[in-house]
Amino acid sequence: MTTMPSHDSIRAVLWRGDRLRLLDQRRLPFVEDYIDCTTPAEVAQAIRDLVVRGAPAIGIAAAWGVVLAARRGSDALAEALPMLRAARPTAVNLMWALDRMQRAIAAGADALALEGEAQAIQDEDLAANRHMGELGAALLGDGVGVLTHCNTGSLATAGFGTALGVVRAGVSAGHITQVFAGETRPWLQGARLTMWELVRDGIPATLISDSAAAHLMASGKVQWVIVGADRIAANGDTANKIGTYQLAIVARHHGAKVMVVAPWSTVDLETPTGADIEIELRDPAELLSHAGQRTVVDGAVAWNPVFDVTPASLIDAIVTERGVVTSPATSGMRGLA
Repeated sequence: MTTMPSHDSIRAVLWRGDRLRLLDQRRLPFVEDYIDCTTPAEVAQAIRDLVVRGAPAIGIAAAWGVVLAARRGSDALAEALPMLRAARPTAVNLMWALDRMQRAIAAGADALALEGEAQAIQDEDLAANRHMGELGAALLGDGVGVLTHCNTGSLATAGFGTALGVVRAGVSAGHITQVFAGETRPWLQGARLTMWELVRDGIPATLISDSAAAHLMASGKVQWVIVGADRIAANGDTANKIGTYQLAIVARHHGAKVMVVAPWSTVDLETPTGADIEIELRDPAELLSHAGQRTVVDGAVAWNPVFDVTPASLIDAIVTERGVVTSPATSGMRGLA
């Protein structure tokens, strides 16, 4: 399968030898601005503030944060690891990348060797995304319409993307005829980020409001819902951006299929089911305001979970770089370990 170069032009996490340069995703699509992080504390803050977001990209950024700490000495390294680990709780890639860096430290790696390890994590993610794109696209069939949620592209990874990588590969192979993107409230990652990626890479796409998804699927225009993941439990239950669960329910009702695309680092075999996944709650102000301006009456309160869990029973395929699990269950997930 050939992927057109024009469908893979974005890199959001860039190592510059003495600093980590991050494309500030809070300012997209209208301002393409980069933030340079020279300390692990700045990397942790960038993760918390959603300068960098997406489970694989968070893990990659944290690995580079460890490199920055190692250059400052063992005391800085000891302080940085728990600080980076606490930056966000749900995406297991963050913990996975830090555990990998910690193993390298335990084996005696110096700052230069840790730089090589972080670069390997980033390079391996890009290769995994390209392979997952091929595996996922092969499941689609021909002439299909797809709906994606949140942002799972180059902005959320080392490049190419997970779910959006399948979309890129599927479009390049001629399998996909229509791409729909949900806006993804409250941060509008679908509207601001996914549409920016697709337009930039020349992939025609249509934006819908989150609440239009059921109406769209009832029209028969969507055969696949393709999403990423922030953590996949041992039984295949999947935590992803809030709103994914309801998309899976609607897809099952209307006969559409659900594909979850994520690197193996997102699979957490130590978490038995989705009920054991910690769901991050963010500031209610994200719902009560928009672009810094309050939009809801004073005195109103809000509940702002940023992930939900889709049961494995509603997922038709989980695609990782190690292979595909259909009708996921514990036995199938462990079979790829």
